[in-house]
Amino acid sequence: MITPLLAGLSILTLLWLSWRYAWWRPATPWNRPRVLMYHMVCCHRPGTRFNKLRVPPDEFRKQVSWLRRKEFTFLHASELLATSPPMPAVCLTFDDGYRDNLLEADRILAEFEGKATLYLVTEREGSWSSKKKAHHPDDELASEPKLSDEEVRELLATGRWELGGHTTTHANLSKISTEDARREILAARQDFAERFGVIPPTFAYPFGIYEPRHCRMAEEAGYLAAVTVEPGVMGSPPLSPYEIPRVKISGKEGMPGFVLRMRGGKRGLSK
Repeated sequence: MITPLLAGLSILTLLWLSWRYAWWRPATPWNRPRVLMYHMVCCHRPGTRFNKLRVPPDEFRKQVSWLRRKEFTFLHASELLATSPPMPAVCLTFDDGYRDNLLEADRILAEFEGKATLYLVTEREGSWSSKKKAHHPDDELASEPKLSDEEVRELLATGRWELGGHTTTHANLSKISTEDARREILAARQDFAERFGVIPPTFAYPFGIYEPRHCRMAEEAGYLAAVTVEPGVMGSPPLSPYEIPRVKISGKEGMPGFVLRMRGGKRGLSK
């Protein structure tokens, strides 16, 4: 016999699952590109804070395989604003510049003829910042192996990767002066032209923290568009090319979470 208490717990569980995994929500139209946000493709590190940013290689392979089976067109970020890109379309983006992007992600992209955009921090060692606030003690991401310039050139030589700007030092733009923010945003375009012979066409705000003035700075610097960390699916056309949302891909959800995020940009109601 089902007791009132058990029935109540069952209803609460169902409501919680429906909020956390909004399986009932209709899919956002598939004629709108999905811009996916990754950081690392590597195994989890037990006891660490940022395993959600670490997508295990086997899981990443399943995700890219699913995209290929569903006949998604892989786009670089510079192609997102094209008049009529083939649909359904997906743009894989990787933030910061971790070495596993070459060692693991590129290997899998090559297997499935995919491509991606790398939002690369210029100074990836030493002063590279992983802290939203100065008093945060965590340096877990700062200590992760980063791509060398030669490894970045190796990625670019494949033709699968496009560079995007991500500031010089991974700065929290809201915490520095206007001039310093402008310098951080502009320097990547100038520096990448010298280092890699390419000018990054798009930009990503570090930590996803930005203000309207930073959108204007990105436009003034010559970037065609900028991506955020706001969860969602890109509009057609986007409300602003300098505030493109992305689908956050977590290393802790597996394929059910990935498919739900692909449907509407979010796993649940709020994120």
